[in-house]
Amino acid sequence: MTQDDRGAQPLCLVTGATGYIGGRLVPELLAAGLRVRCLARSPDRLRDHPWAGAVEVVRGDVTHPASVAAAMRGVDVAYYLVHALGTGKDFEETDRRAARVFGESARAAGVRRLVYLGGLTPYGVPERELSPHLRSRAEVGRILLASGVPAAVLRAAIVIGSGSASFEMLRYLTERLPVMVTPSWVHTRIQPVAVRDVLRALVGCARLPYEVSRAFDIGGPDVLTYREMMVRYAAVAGLPRRLILPVPVLSPGLSSHWVGLVTPVPAAIARPLTESLRHEVVCREHDIARYVPDPPGHPVGFDEAVRLALRKVRDTQVSTRWSSASLPGAPSDPLPTDPGWAGGSLYTDRRELGVDAPRDSLWRVIEGIGGDNGWYSFPLAWAVRGWLDRLVGGVGLRRGRRDAARLRVGDSLDFWRVEEIEPGRLLRLRAEMRLPGLAWLEMYAETDDTGRTRFRQRALFHPHGLLGHAYWWSVSPFHAAVFGGMARNIARAAVADAAAREPSR
Repeated sequence: MTQDDRGAQPLCLVTGATGYIGGRLVPELLAAGLRVRCLARSPDRLRDHPWAGAVEVVRGDVTHPASVAAAMRGVDVAYYLVHALGTGKDFEETDRRAARVFGESARAAGVRRLVYLGGLTPYGVPERELSPHLRSRAEVGRILLASGVPAAVLRAAIVIGSGSASFEMLRYLTERLPVMVTPSWVHTRIQPVAVRDVLRALVGCARLPYEVSRAFDIGGPDVLTYREMMVRYAAVAGLPRRLILPVPVLSPGLSSHWVGLVTPVPAAIARPLTESLRHEVVCREHDIARYVPDPPGHPVGFDEAVRLALRKVRDTQVSTRWSSASLPGAPSDPLPTDPGWAGGSLYTDRRELGVDAPRDSLWRVIEGIGGDNGWYSFPLAWAVRGWLDRLVGGVGLRRGRRDAARLRVGDSLDFWRVEEIEPGRLLRLRAEMRLPGLAWLEMYAETDDTGRTRFRQRALFHPHGLLGHAYWWSVSPFHAAVFGGMARNIARAAVADAAAREPSR
């Protein structure tokens, strides 16, 4: 398939464009000369991506037949890059229903090709013995293959790339623990694949011959145990050799909490990753190379994939991260309009003060908040709040930032997510910590009538039930120290920024 009947390049529908793989696939499809339409529940989260102006974005959800049907109109190739993992005990049923909606809508719209990225399953292991994560991904692949639309189901094990959950788990375990007591699954053989090879295969599937409808295993040239991956990661990263001591008592459930404590990956995401490591996941064929030829030499090896990922991390050029997609269960409600909001109580803490620095200095401090720069007040209180959030299954403070200096709508920022940004003026964050309600934090850089720079800060909380009201009143005595201190220290940091830049002005 090179062009549609109208002579235009094929139109590709990408679901999951706010996620790790989808956010990287879109620019690759554009670079290959394909047209792209993105289906997103929150289109605004794609607004600040460099490629946003080159694609069509439509609002919708893969579980809603009407929105999927509308998104499929005129589409040649539809990419299914979403899953309901972690949305609750019924996530397998949600995945099943969404895959059926997607396949039926594609058939009705005359879509020529479906492409799905699933998980590599172990050979010879009954499906009932697989982790729910792998079992659901295998079922989604079968549903799409049976949809009546030619489908390519790519099955990958661990994806190695800057910002991927698997890479971050490997990275932090290896870097933070020179001596590790590890679960027995570190001896499981795995065939990792570099993210660039995953993307190359996904793009290539857009032009598969019509008669090809099957699953393909995709992997890199190396088959390694998880222990070998940690040892080789340490070597590539220039770390001293790690001492790894496997023990049989750490179940996948227990080890997911252990991973959650040591790495930025929360237990809700670590658990399916660790459960999937119970069985050997090695490719049984490499037939995809018949249709999407390997690059000169061979696919990227493990050591080179780690080297490339580390370079991206160190150069702060990570385009998407595992946290690009919202954590399952995290709130997604937009800030209610006020003061005319009729949805109930909305508690507010306001702070405002003048700043003896140019507005651009104040904005640099605001946009640089979080991550390694911290939150400019009562560090212990923020750390404790992050630990408590991790204990109840939240993300805590360890997600950090995608970029050390720049933010865009949809970025995760510790236990917040960027809901709105007006460069030079406004940053609005929505809380993704575990709370009995919804919370936002707004920061403004403004100029008053006299020409003086002013910093304005607003924390808002919409309580859920009696527990939510009790939570607000229990923490409000600390607001002067936390929010008041934050405002004062941000103002001081802006003054320091201006002073540091004074010689160059």
